[in-house]
Amino acid sequence: MQQITIKALARELQLSVSTISKALRDSHEISEATKRRVLQLAARLDYKPNPYASSLRGRKSRNIGIVIPEVADSFFSLAINGIAAVAKEKGYHSIICLTHEDNKDEQAILKDFQSGRVDGVLMSVSGTTENGAHIRALMDHGVPVVLFDRVLPDVPAPKVVTDDAASAGNATRLLLKNGCRQVAFLGLSPRLSISADRLSGYESALREAGHRPLAKNVLCCDADAHRNLLAIKRLLRRKDRPDGIVAAVEKLAPLVYQACNELSLRIPQDVKVICFSNLEIAGMLQPSLSTVTQPAFEMGAKAAGLLIKLMAGKRVEMEVVVGSGIVGRGSTGGSGKLPNRTFPNDTGSN
Repeated sequence: MQQITIKALARELQLSVSTISKALRDSHEISEATKRRVLQLAARLDYKPNPYASSLRGRKSRNIGIVIPEVADSFFSLAINGIAAVAKEKGYHSIICLTHEDNKDEQAILKDFQSGRVDGVLMSVSGTTENGAHIRALMDHGVPVVLFDRVLPDVPAPKVVTDDAASAGNATRLLLKNGCRQVAFLGLSPRLSISADRLSGYESALREAGHRPLAKNVLCCDADAHRNLLAIKRLLRRKDRPDGIVAAVEKLAPLVYQACNELSLRIPQDVKVICFSNLEIAGMLQPSLSTVTQPAFEMGAKAAGLLIKLMAGKRVEMEVVVGSGIVGRGSTGGSGKLPNRTFPNDTGSN
């Protein structure tokens, strides 16, 4: 007689292998009704656990996978430091994998992680990721996942994010307050939650001030720096060119400076600029760069803490929101010589 497996139970009940496994372990993540269905079927089919397979699943690698788009971005560098600090304290090693904004690379990495190479995964999705099927597949193999910064709403995993809409709204208000009347938004793929939320905050701030958001002022960039530079230059060559720019990701700020330099446009006299960035040299640029500064280290540490609790079978919060601050410098009209001014986010305005 063929031995009944967890996969056979999953097919019969049309549930995932992960759900069956958790139900058999009496996990708090599974409802009592589902547990009863699983246990009743297991009893009826005389299911018996495979002790060899169970022993393999019980082995711990003491490795945490960190899947991110890049390390050149100072946000991710700081986030990794926060993750590593918590992981080391708890006796875990970190395996850092880069997707280079390529969803195919991202899928291959997660497929490899299904083998048990890591005990859990911390992840910020690539700019070309459209859905979370590959992430859910990893979770179905019993590997806990926590998403941070760039998240996907369709993935039922804990998430650590910042108040992106509020931050972008306050960045836009700072430009308007300093005299801008035509503010543009530079973002990455609209599929990314951070791009969509930041765009929403930007548009809300414009409407609040009586300005109509214009599609021609929204530029979606990609992973190619040269193409992005050309696109930014086209935006700034228009007769009705923007006099203010909100850049939603750090990699776009140097390109805005380069484009303005090549077009003989002065920052902040002709174009005021603010960017989501954790660049340590922001204050040393000429002019100094105004930034929306995210608590990257704290976000990494919080994400790692959630993952370690998940791996221990504990219940965790499904969403943690960490506030950001705005530092006004020379690129938005300040002198650049005064102490940095921080404008706390007014989350109630968006």
